[in-house]
Amino acid sequence: MKIKIREANESDLDFLLCLEKESFEEFQQNSKKSIQYGIKSKFQEIFITEIASKRNSAIGSFVLFKYPKSLRIYSIALLKDFQSKGIGNQMLDFIKARALKNGYLKIILEVDAGNSDLTEWYQSRGFQITGYKKDYYRPGKHALTMEFNVVISKEEEINNIIVINKPFKWDYPINAKVISVKEYINNPVYQNTSDFRIFNLCSSYKYQSYGYYVSLLASARGQRVIPNITTIRDFKINHVIQSAANDIDRLINNLLNKNTSNVFSLNIYFGQTTDKKYEVLAMKLYQLFEAPLFKVEFIKHDSWLIKSINTLTLSSIPESEKELLYQLASNYFNRKRYNFAKLINYKYDLAVLVNPKEKNPPSNQEALQKIKNVGNKKGVYVEFITKEDADKINEFDALFIRETTNVNHHTYELSRLAYAEGLVVIDDPWSILRCSNKIYQNELFRKHKILTPNTVALTKNFSRKKMLDQFQYPMILKQPDSAFSLGVKKVENKEEAETELMKLFKKSDMVICQEFLYSEFDWRIGVLDNKPLFACKYFMSKNHWQIYDWNSDDEEKSGDAETLPIQNVPENIIKTAVKASSLIGDGLYGVDLKLVDGKVYVVEVNDNPNIDFGVEDMISKDALYEQLIDSFINRIETARNISKINFINK
Repeated sequence: MKIKIREANESDLDFLLCLEKESFEEFQQNSKKSIQYGIKSKFQEIFITEIASKRNSAIGSFVLFKYPKSLRIYSIALLKDFQSKGIGNQMLDFIKARALKNGYLKIILEVDAGNSDLTEWYQSRGFQITGYKKDYYRPGKHALTMEFNVVISKEEEINNIIVINKPFKWDYPINAKVISVKEYINNPVYQNTSDFRIFNLCSSYKYQSYGYYVSLLASARGQRVIPNITTIRDFKINHVIQSAANDIDRLINNLLNKNTSNVFSLNIYFGQTTDKKYEVLAMKLYQLFEAPLFKVEFIKHDSWLIKSINTLTLSSIPESEKELLYQLASNYFNRKRYNFAKLINYKYDLAVLVNPKEKNPPSNQEALQKIKNVGNKKGVYVEFITKEDADKINEFDALFIRETTNVNHHTYELSRLAYAEGLVVIDDPWSILRCSNKIYQNELFRKHKILTPNTVALTKNFSRKKMLDQFQYPMILKQPDSAFSLGVKKVENKEEAETELMKLFKKSDMVICQEFLYSEFDWRIGVLDNKPLFACKYFMSKNHWQIYDWNSDDEEKSGDAETLPIQNVPENIIKTAVKASSLIGDGLYGVDLKLVDGKVYVVEVNDNPNIDFGVEDMISKDALYEQLIDSFINRIETARNISKINFINK
């Protein structure tokens, strides 16, 4: 029987009183006053169980007491006509899901020691007897205490759910639970937690079909779903497909150019394909168009283009590929998972990407440990990962990149992959793209009238000698993607400029030529969520014009740093930094500025700014890390709420 469970209110009072009389002996029954108190109490929760298909059809209830680490079942009752129909199991599943969602370590209860049937039922549902209370209910009426451990071992936990019209047709063992559409829609277990990852394999995704509603409901429940409603809609809009595929146009043509035919199709099963030659292409397409099963059709005109993308259903897979499909699905769901056992149920999981071999990482070990400790205190499990852990990125809610980023680098690829998997990402791929290119920033700041050092973008085939005569020296030459003072040269005259440009043009078709502005230090304003996070003065390296002097023989290659309270920083510095970073996005940025002759110049906006223990956190201490973790929590919850609103509106 299909049920629904809701919180009780004052209108349920008469039913609850009748249920008490039918279910419990007189000495155990709650009074009207105590029930009224329970409905209003913040310590108690009273729930009503109803028949799903009928209004005002209450058939049972249960009362929960909320302790700091335990959820106690104070009472659970069901009308006699509805007992022995599996409804009690569904009610208990709801309680377990609620305990898991809200971070309780265990569920506790007391049961009549003389009621062996009830005791055995609880035992069959995973409860263990933990004690004996003599005369608990009244003299001669004893109780057993029982306990259910909410912490599930990773071997037992199945968060991956395949939803399909006819589950019996999936006859292959897999590390995912296969359920019917109706069970997913109606079972309270799947209604009350966002921890599930839903793979929608319904026979149709048409508007208002079962497949459509599975993706719609999963999004409303805050669950990750593949495909989501946006993906389903995108498949029908050709220009959206073409725009999204621009990033992999070169890969498509490199792989398909040897084909003699002008048409080609590729079936993609859980990000994989049956032909190993196209494995990389299949994964890239899956990252762009996330669906469990889909077919991509290509056509060649002057070059290869995607003609169409269509989702596949289990019944549409050729029989010759069915066995291979099951094997690819098994590979997907058996990918490396967490290698730890969490002793506490955290609300969210944050992956922090690090490179243990990096000599100058964005955060030192002490800062990383601060991120972990503060995250744990706020209910966020923090795990440090490396690029080798890319295959388990979908197990997290968010990714924080603490390795130096670059576009042509695994940091960008992992950021893009995490975004495609639905994670909150800092640094997001767009921030990496925008911050890594100084040409883009120069155009952006000029358009929005933000003062920068005079800057010209030089192209490889320009008339250098004539143009260089017009510049003032000394002058700065930069690779467009320079970072940490690398790829940046100071030239004193035209001859030096020509020599350095020849070197730089071997690496890039464009080079930045920028006015040299001397200052004793650069301001670095850390910005997060378009608000200042920290403020530092970075002083130039000893006897050098840059903050970093990579040619120095000294072990310490950077200059000193001084951290200031944000309120002590000139207002025009803060305002300019926030304005400049807001043009890039709302992530985490380090804005470098110079204050020269009373004017504020933006040198550049950097993604992935340094946050080191003892430097950037010198003033705000743990509050800086709390602000970081709060940002991740807010972004995760906002993203889920926006999904709910958007899909409800549609």
